[in-house]
Amino acid sequence: MSYLQFKGKHLEVPIIQGGMGIGVSLGNLAGHVMKEGGMGVISAAQPGYRDPNFKRDPFSSNIKALREEIKKARLISEGNGLLGVNIMVAGQHYDRYAQEIGNMDIDVIISGAGLPLELPSLVKNEQVALAPIVSSGKAAYLLCRRWFQRYMRYPDFIVIEGPEAGGHLGFSWADLKSHSEQKLEDIFEDCKKALEDLGQNIPLVVAGGIYSGSDIASYLKKGAAAVQMATRFIATYECDAHDRFKQALIDSSESDIEFVISPSGYPGRAIVNDFVKLMRTQRIPPLHCVNCLKPCNPPTTPYCITEALINSVSGDVEHGLIFTGSNGYRLNKIVHVKELIDELMNEMQVAMR
Repeated sequence: MSYLQFKGKHLEVPIIQGGMGIGVSLGNLAGHVMKEGGMGVISAAQPGYRDPNFKRDPFSSNIKALREEIKKARLISEGNGLLGVNIMVAGQHYDRYAQEIGNMDIDVIISGAGLPLELPSLVKNEQVALAPIVSSGKAAYLLCRRWFQRYMRYPDFIVIEGPEAGGHLGFSWADLKSHSEQKLEDIFEDCKKALEDLGQNIPLVVAGGIYSGSDIASYLKKGAAAVQMATRFIATYECDAHDRFKQALIDSSESDIEFVISPSGYPGRAIVNDFVKLMRTQRIPPLHCVNCLKPCNPPTTPYCITEALINSVSGDVEHGLIFTGSNGYRLNKIVHVKELIDELMNEMQVAMR
């Protein structure tokens, strides 16, 4: 079967591996997901953090690293699957990154952490698909209207991210704390209604809390073209993060995972470790600012998210930030990407029957 389809391309496996930064999903993970027929996604959040020139010129280091990671993913994939890059709207130099990445050897740009209202004006390569991430039917309607009015086009597909996702979330802090935010299934129905009102049949991909093959089957039956999963791919041998990063999730319990506030202003979900406990009681000044987020003010920021994420992905898990989806505590062992995708597809096929 073929699932998500756009620009004459399709997925043989209805799974998009979510983009995870800094350095959690790079070319190795993305390439192995592609090899199994899914969509691998490389995060554009500071992929060049290991480059010697990163602190002096982060933009150039990141662009260089992205080209290298894309090449690596293509080689590993053996020509299978599709490849995306995830870009945060809240990141500094978003326009420059989108323009550069739009000319790279990828199939799609996926963009969230803010609405990518101007993305079509930045990517001139018509072979590269554009997929915004939204967290409400209202946002989907607004973005589609804006893209059509200004650029005479619609998204190639839309990723709907619910409140159970990891990383930066598109919900208010108050709603998350009071559990009054919309659930993923309700957002999905609202987005379907928004597209019906627009008279458009844009493929929808659901994300946030998708854990099992039966979860995938449930949303395919509801009309989703695919799902996006991130957290489960952390506990794979091929994930680009340090083994201690992966083990921190395996060792976690449900009570270890809570909401944190990011310097971006967005809430996120992370493991409560020594770093999170400290930053809740005092400010942790940046050691070196690379000007990574638009909303961040270095003299007053509660902590540097780039430093925190680099620490954790490099193995210093008690002094860094470990983002995870709500199901992170359910991970109990490290497996190969092939094993994981085979398990998910077998579960899905049983559930579909």
